[in-house]
Amino acid sequence: MEEKQSIRKLTIEELKGVMVRFSEKPFRAKQLFEWLWQKDAASFEEMSSLPKALREQLEGHYYIDHIELKDQQVSSDKTIKCAFNTQQGNIIEGVLIPTSKRMTACISSQIGCSLACKFCATGKLKLMRNLSAGEMVDQVTYLRDQAQLKYGSTLSNIVYMGMGEPLLNYNNMIQSTNLITSEQGLGISPKRITVSTAGIAKMIKRLGDDEVKFNLALSLHAANDKKRSHIMEINDSNNLDALREALKYFHEKTDTRVTFEYIIFKDFNDALEDAQELAEFAKCVPCKINIIEYNPIDDGEFQQAASSKVDAFANYLEKKNIIVNVRRSRGKDIDAACGQLANKNKAIKKEDRILKA
Repeated sequence: MEEKQSIRKLTIEELKGVMVRFSEKPFRAKQLFEWLWQKDAASFEEMSSLPKALREQLEGHYYIDHIELKDQQVSSDKTIKCAFNTQQGNIIEGVLIPTSKRMTACISSQIGCSLACKFCATGKLKLMRNLSAGEMVDQVTYLRDQAQLKYGSTLSNIVYMGMGEPLLNYNNMIQSTNLITSEQGLGISPKRITVSTAGIAKMIKRLGDDEVKFNLALSLHAANDKKRSHIMEINDSNNLDALREALKYFHEKTDTRVTFEYIIFKDFNDALEDAQELAEFAKCVPCKINIIEYNPIDDGEFQQAASSKVDAFANYLEKKNIIVNVRRSRGKDIDAACGQLANKNKAIKKEDRILKA
């Protein structure tokens, strides 16, 4: 028996080919595409504008890789963390972060992660697989609907900063951003999307070659190789010199300002000499720097820097005429803050959290 294929891997042109094979008119492909990407259909049966015979044919040959909500937690600061089930039964997490100025959807790109950054709960999980473009778009769609339902607001921003490394799922990530931004998809401006990477130089250059329109953020966290390698293994193969070169290339190709993310840890990277190194590195491209409050995970190796140290650090950078934002964490009480995804979820069994197949 023929194995079913994922319908959401197909472009609209490929869907037209499917319609021809099924002896249907090509306009049915547009209807099908809208059901998949605008109306968020989870089954062919829902597609009421398609003839029943066509729906049955589609059901016989294809499946929809739709994710389903497993659990939802709401923080005291109104942050919403969602645990989603994939069709294989693995768990991914997405977060809706409301502030006075923004309504941000933070989404995952992989099930687990292979990079093992010391400060990140997801980095302690085994990498199971890449998420499909559809599974990424589903997170955005659900969080968008929650923003409207719970807070009467539209999404202002989408960040690929959840579980996984987006640039190690490059093709699916690019397809998802295309679907999110296209008029046939969700119609959200690419300037409202930020893709965050731990720093893979050749893939940053590829973003430049592809002249992407979305924003790029680099998780830097230390601006000397010894410290960065201590907390991020990826720096051993993608050191600061390689990243500097890749970022310059990306900016030359896209003319887009880069964001540097800097989680500040007590007595590790919070001194003024660390700020001096960061300011020097930041000269490589037009940029802004987000200083991020550390959110503890279970192992307790790192601690949160003192507020006085954070303020002094930010003040130093501002005196160097660098745009600086200090990001105070949201959703800490439900482990939804930066670096905490997959750390704890009381409604999810331990074996689900560690992503056993």
